This record gives sequence, structure tokens and C-alpha cells, in this order.
Amino acid sequence: MLLTGAISFAASADQQDASPIYGVRLPADYRQWQVISVAHEAGSLNDIRVILGNDIAVAAYRNGQRPFPDGTVLVRVAWKLVPSPRNDAIFGRAQSFVAGEPTNVQVEVKNSKLYGATGGWGYGQFESGKANPDAALIGTCNACHRKLADGDDLVFTHYSP
Repeated sequence: MLLTGAISFAASADQQDASPIYGVRLPADYRQWQVISVAHEAGSLNDIRVILGNDIAVAAYRNGQRPFPDGTVLVRVAWKLVPSPRNDAIFGRAQSFVAGEPTNVQVEVKNSKLYGATGGWGYGQFESGKANPDAALIGTCNACHRKLADGDDLVFTHYSP
């Protein structure tokens, strides 16, 4: 088991709560972390996301440090984006959208030694608190992140102070 700050990550995916391939676990306290940014993904996903970071991630974003240091953990929480008839009634027109049902939580962990083959990043996806066991799905994470510019250190999210 690898210890990164106060968060414990498995080095293998031999337990139900660890992601396949990378062994990433859902950090117990992630909902207490600071907001890095928010995003709306249109198209078939049609979701709203909040990206949270541990203290190491927040410091790296604020200092413009790239590549991110080992121990950086980013968590993306997503919900379906749904219209709000309640809010629309108050505003007098259709304009309000809110978070609906949760879809999943994705975790990205920086550890250059453990995840050297994938640019230093390990990935996991969780639904209802359980790791998605689909290794084929988790295996696609790094391929998409590799399409980013070198200066982004394979991270989609930019800091929104």
C-alpha cells in the first residue's frame, strides 16, 4: 500500500473498493477538499461537474507548478444537469439548471514511480461509492489525457480562483 499524505491508495486492485489497473481508491474525505473548478459536459453526458483537489493539488494550482508533484489528487464529482422548474418559476422564464442524480466520481492520483507508464497518473471511477470494475473503461482514461498539451501534465482542469 502506498501512503500519500493522509490518503491511502492500494498498489493493486485486489479489493472491491480499488479501481482496476491502477488500484486507486476513493479518498474518504474528498468532499471536504477545496474546489479547483466546475465544468459542464454537454452532448450525451449532459452533466455538471465539480473538480476538487487535496492540499497538494491546490498549492500546485495556485503556484502554477507543472508537472504536478507526487501526492496530487484530483477528484471530479458529476451529476446529471437538469432543468429547475422551481427556479424557472421564480425567474419567470426557463433559464435555471441544477445538479440532478449523481453519475460518478473520478479520481486522478499523481505518483511518478507507481504510475510511470501512464505519465505519473493513476485513475479510478466510482459509482455509489464502489469502484467501477470495468478495466477496459478505466484503461481509456490515460489515452484521453495523453491528448492534452505537454504543459498541462495530462490534466484537463485549469484553476478557477
